[in-house]
Amino acid sequence: MPVLSLSKLSMSFGERELFRDLSFEVDARDKVGLIGRNGVGKTTLFKIICKELEPTDGVVAAERGLVIGYMEQHACSSGNRTIYDELESVFDDLKETEREIERLTAQIDRGEGDLDSLIARQTELMERFENDGGLTYKSRTRSALIGLGFREQEFSMPTSALSGGQRSKLSLLKLLLSKSDLLLLDEPTNHLDIASVGWLESFLRDFKGAMIIVSHDRYFLDAVTNKTVEIEHKKCMTYKGAYSEFMKKKQAQIEAQKNKYLNDMKEIRRIEGIIEQQRRWNRERNIRMAESKQKEVDRIREQLVVPDGELEDMRMRFEPRHESGNDVLIVRNLRKAFGDKKLFKNVDMHIKKGERVFILGENGCGKTTLFRILNRQQFADEGEFIYGANVDQGYFDQMQENLNLNNTAIDEIHNTYPFLTDTKVRSSLAAFLFKGDEVFKPLSAMSGGERARISLLKLMLGGYNLLLLDEPTNHLDASSREALEDTLLGFEGTLVIISHDRYFINKLADRVLVLTKDGMTEYLGNYDYYLERLAENPAESESGQPAKKEKPLNDWQLRKQQQSEERKRKTKITRTESEIEQLEAEVGELQAQLATEEVQSDYEKLLELTAGLEEKQQKLEELYDLWAELQE
Repeated sequence: MPVLSLSKLSMSFGERELFRDLSFEVDARDKVGLIGRNGVGKTTLFKIICKELEPTDGVVAAERGLVIGYMEQHACSSGNRTIYDELESVFDDLKETEREIERLTAQIDRGEGDLDSLIARQTELMERFENDGGLTYKSRTRSALIGLGFREQEFSMPTSALSGGQRSKLSLLKLLLSKSDLLLLDEPTNHLDIASVGWLESFLRDFKGAMIIVSHDRYFLDAVTNKTVEIEHKKCMTYKGAYSEFMKKKQAQIEAQKNKYLNDMKEIRRIEGIIEQQRRWNRERNIRMAESKQKEVDRIREQLVVPDGELEDMRMRFEPRHESGNDVLIVRNLRKAFGDKKLFKNVDMHIKKGERVFILGENGCGKTTLFRILNRQQFADEGEFIYGANVDQGYFDQMQENLNLNNTAIDEIHNTYPFLTDTKVRSSLAAFLFKGDEVFKPLSAMSGGERARISLLKLMLGGYNLLLLDEPTNHLDASSREALEDTLLGFEGTLVIISHDRYFINKLADRVLVLTKDGMTEYLGNYDYYLERLAENPAESESGQPAKKEKPLNDWQLRKQQQSEERKRKTKITRTESEIEQLEAEVGELQAQLATEEVQSDYEKLLELTAGLEEKQQKLEELYDLWAELQE
């Protein structure tokens, strides 16, 4: 039974329409992933559900007594209350019940008043206290703080001393521990490291109520959600299943819709050919036939569904100016501290040409500092690093400090690459979805996602053969992340990437390095393989033991074998795409012949060409399946 129903919701701000006729339901235990590109109205929809905004049209119906929890309603106070006390404040009603039980107990012990009524009241309160979780609220407060990365020595810190990220985490915890029946979570994994996200996933899977989650973290959505709602083209579609399952269903639906549209249009053209022929003959019987066929065409047109146009994605291609040597980067015994705060020591890395290496680690362990050292923006306290022959490194800074916020988009590119023509700069900006007057938009007025696209464009135009990428998918929506992933899969240089995006890591990584205060731990494989190793040996973790290398096989040979298999796969994809292109041309030619009057009037020729068309279409379907398999 639904606890929340949205019926024909529409929302506009002046002439700008966000969505129309949006309808879906949330059942009592549903965990819904709400997805869509930046700016489609996901956060606005949350505000409508919370009655902070009125929709232009439509109805939001909630179950009677439904308690809705939204992160903005559980903001962290700015006073001097400690972190622990701030979180424990969500249990103020339990604490008041606990104090009343203590008062009653004291009265009973002193023999004051009507003992029978005092004992009855005490019993009633104790039962309610236990049923509402009163015996565990302190342990839940402590475990939740630790789960989201707060250390016990930080529990007594005043909330006024917290960073923006820490305040967001504390607000999230207040929401999670509140007595809400429906949680509205807007990008809950922001500011969390991988270990904290894992705790959050476990908490949400065990949550007894319903939730709607806005997130671009696809791995997180796969781990938590059982239903997906996508807002696209100002309308919504609802699918059973998590993100990856939704993507498969969506793609299949799009293909089916396109195929039906093409087949319907083909049938319309065929019947219109018959109508034209019958009218040329202009006999009474022919005219009746033409009128009958015209009604058939009208029926097909009435139910014709024109597929939505595909939304435009970023068009990227990172092309190195030249090839590097085989040894790209060698790091030996790096150590870094800031005063008494020791970040890391004994950091060793050997990066080879063509590798895609990901660096993981807890927030604050020094990953960004390591990249700044490698980019010569900071100095190490000890150790050295050497770049190989012909290595040109480009650096994506997650803090976007390489951008001049006083510049417009077009000036930022012109100033970085003054030798580029205005036409080249404008076409490059258009490929990253900055068109028309958007190229004159100042960076200071841009969103985080827009600035990230400018940073990626500057990186693409540099022609680097080694990319150091620090959280490149932050601020990007799912479609932009997938465009970046596909681009980096085809990159012929070397990648070293810091990321908490586990979907991104799984798709690209052939090696994972975990940074700890005592060095690096290496895992040959992607994120799922790293998790398998942790399950086998729980002592190995992001905050784990001294640096060590895993060598079940000759790791260099294994990497070369993986790279060889990847090259073969890409070659097969190229060859398959070429065959598909040629076969599609042949199918198009046959369809054109079948539409001619000459063939329509020649029964034997019609049968021959139809048989040939079916054979080629069958072969084309097999090639599509092969291409999809190779892409997987």
